[in-house]
Amino acid sequence: MRDETGVAVRLADYKPCDYAIDEISLAFDLEPTATRVRASSKVRRVGAAGKPLVLDGAALTLQRIAIDGQPLSPDAYAIEPEKLVIHAPPAAFTLEIDTLINPAANTALEGLYVSGGRFCTQCEAEGFRKITYALDRPDAMSRYTVRIEADKARYPTLLSNGDPVESGDLPGGRHYAVWKDPHPKPAYLFALVAGAFDSIHDTFTTMSGKKVDLGIYVDDGESGRAHYAMDALKRSMAWDERVFKREYDLAVFNIVAVRDFNFGAMENKGLNIFNAAYVLADSDTATDADFEAIEGVVAHEYFHNWTGNRITLRDWFQLCLKEGLTVYRDQEFSADERSRAVKRIKDVKTLRGRQFPEDNGPLAHPARPSQYQKIDNFYTATVYEKGAEIIRVLKALIGDDAFNAGIQLYFDRCDGTAATLEDFVACFAEASGKDLSHFMHWYNQAGTPRVVARGTYDAASKTYTLTLTQSTPPTPGQPDKRALPIPLTVGFVARSGVQLASHLAGGAESVSLREHAIVLDKPSATFVFDHVEAPPTPALLRGFCAPVMLDDGLGSEERLIQMAHDPDAFTRWEAGQRLLREAIYAEAKGDAGPSLALIGDALARELDRAQEDAAFAALALRAPDLADLIQNADAPDPDKLFAAREKVRASIAARLEPRLAALADAASETPFSPDAAQAGRRSLKSAALDLLASLGGAHEPRIADACARAGTMTERMAALDALGQIDGDGFDAALSAFLDRWRDNPLVVDKWFSVQAAAPRADAIARVRRLKGHELFSVRNPNRARSLIAAFAMRNLRAFHAADGSGYDFLAEGVQEADALNPALAARLLTAFESWRRFDAPRQAKARAALERLAALNSLSRNAREMVARTLE
Repeated sequence: MRDETGVAVRLADYKPCDYAIDEISLAFDLEPTATRVRASSKVRRVGAAGKPLVLDGAALTLQRIAIDGQPLSPDAYAIEPEKLVIHAPPAAFTLEIDTLINPAANTALEGLYVSGGRFCTQCEAEGFRKITYALDRPDAMSRYTVRIEADKARYPTLLSNGDPVESGDLPGGRHYAVWKDPHPKPAYLFALVAGAFDSIHDTFTTMSGKKVDLGIYVDDGESGRAHYAMDALKRSMAWDERVFKREYDLAVFNIVAVRDFNFGAMENKGLNIFNAAYVLADSDTATDADFEAIEGVVAHEYFHNWTGNRITLRDWFQLCLKEGLTVYRDQEFSADERSRAVKRIKDVKTLRGRQFPEDNGPLAHPARPSQYQKIDNFYTATVYEKGAEIIRVLKALIGDDAFNAGIQLYFDRCDGTAATLEDFVACFAEASGKDLSHFMHWYNQAGTPRVVARGTYDAASKTYTLTLTQSTPPTPGQPDKRALPIPLTVGFVARSGVQLASHLAGGAESVSLREHAIVLDKPSATFVFDHVEAPPTPALLRGFCAPVMLDDGLGSEERLIQMAHDPDAFTRWEAGQRLLREAIYAEAKGDAGPSLALIGDALARELDRAQEDAAFAALALRAPDLADLIQNADAPDPDKLFAAREKVRASIAARLEPRLAALADAASETPFSPDAAQAGRRSLKSAALDLLASLGGAHEPRIADACARAGTMTERMAALDALGQIDGDGFDAALSAFLDRWRDNPLVVDKWFSVQAAAPRADAIARVRRLKGHELFSVRNPNRARSLIAAFAMRNLRAFHAADGSGYDFLAEGVQEADALNPALAARLLTAFESWRRFDAPRQAKARAALERLAALNSLSRNAREMVARTLE
């Protein structure tokens, strides 16, 4: 039975550490079941005299403890749960601690563990305390020197943070390497890797002329699939110099890909450790989405070198400071490397699909939470994706020039420190000369703001009067909400398609503009635009300029005008999505909805101009998914919404059938390129296959043929996904051939599991239960567990929310099994329950019963217990 009741950690209780550790020397004697760690730390008191030194530690066997070379007597210290307390240390001293750990038994994958016969680490957020007793908090920054000893035959590669300074052979077939990181860092950025790897190497010359040695380490035989990651790394380094004026600061930058990893990747200083899924790619084994994800994640972790490493966090409540800012940076990088319009729409889809439901349910929390029990549970879409949107809000409020000046001031002023959001925002307030205290509410207030917009046009005076109101629904612990400063980008289009210029009454500009930047910073405000020459169709959220839900009151005719003529790609896409959503809702209720003929004609026009941006056309063809429909419905019925969506899709597909068939029949392009243009054309083919599947068995042979002759994994998976939507035999036949070919490639086998878990078939529950017993399934591997359990719960929503509760039971069983091995994984799986209160009473009762069964488990980890408790609140 675990003693994991947990005590909440509160932002209001933050206190600086009483001691500082300026330098740490670590010596590792690596053995899988008995690794010895010797830590020698230079400690000095920085707080009041008489305070004990309290170090964090978990799952450690203490072998020796000494101060200035003298072993401590047993009464000089105490080992408490997850703590080592030294009662009365001197003001300055050298602390020596020897511990013994068992990496092979570390199934939680936190601290030092073994993956595929290799040693690796994951120390964020609180994993370093499983390596040695330490000040395991982000404001405790030290310079590290690391010596690694291991058997040379089994572990020929020995890596850590910083730069290599020494290596050599030792008696008994062993060897060693010493690494030194000159930059102070918190313990969560420590990293170590030891094992046998295949690798590729390259160099990058920085803007000041320094040469950096680059290495990517992968499984044996996989080096050929690491070249795209290397290319993405070099492009990221060049982009950060060009756009943010940030230069890399070590002589070496290494990436290591491992199969067993709880997250996507980790930005450890100079030694990034990655989930192999975000490193390995080629046309045969990776989809275009995989290539795009690799590009984004490589960039994200590299960009952390400044926004996270050089400037780190005072405490974990500031997590959004490093993650939201770095997500913004990686999104901007990918937008510059690909289609900016398409990238923006994809980011909005991610935000709405992951963060909006979080903000609208029991797990809602501010971007900077006020308390937690396990910080692992706050690596959320709110911290990451909403955090990036808050950066965009800041930029819109103060303007590009002030934003650029503010970010450079932040880099200069806070370099080498553990910063807070207040430190960050103060730089932009100074650069812009604006009071940003009102803006801080974006960080401290949970919930998605709702903006209601209503406008009237006066033809006689040629004025358009726009009235805006905002509100944010209550969220757990925050029943009352403040008005936020919401930037809106407003433009008008006439029925003819002409862009209308206008003048904002009382605005800073004296001339008419085609687009206006306004700010709604009160509960309600009215804006008057004059010199509007024709009745306008307004677009108020161009570029998705703020993370809000907008009710603009527009009708079908106006949305069709936007689809055809608005100059903003997001507005055109959004208009189509709203029309399709309204049509699906009407079908589900048996009401009359928007004309499917007119929607079909509008989508046909997107196909006509697909040569301009095929990826945009592909996005336009895809109807809102079931998660979107559930999120935006007042009382969602998953079965009715699913059936209505299929009927609407089939109607659209029937109108476009010959053109969709031609796209589906197109041969794979050669030679293959992962660039945006070719990937966009493949995404359009994928969308065509998806729509044809809505017509049932009529196109099953065509889709099966497309799967069999696919020249890329993108096309193969798109066809497999489409076959999974058709109640025929083609899906299982294609799956069998797929597994025969790729059985020995773990990342591709993950796709085999996930495409089945997400397939909206009648046998969905029986299939996932059968797959859970498959010889290739193991909950020990996070990728494999997510490929089945999470893919089912997050993507197969009709089956997950089955009226008999069988979907809830399957997830709860998976959580219980995972929790015994990997609490962080189990807690993340639980997020699928966040929307359970949106459904009818019988479904709610089934979901509650599943959650309460978990809550009753004495063995439930603190990670999972906190998530269950918050979900049930």
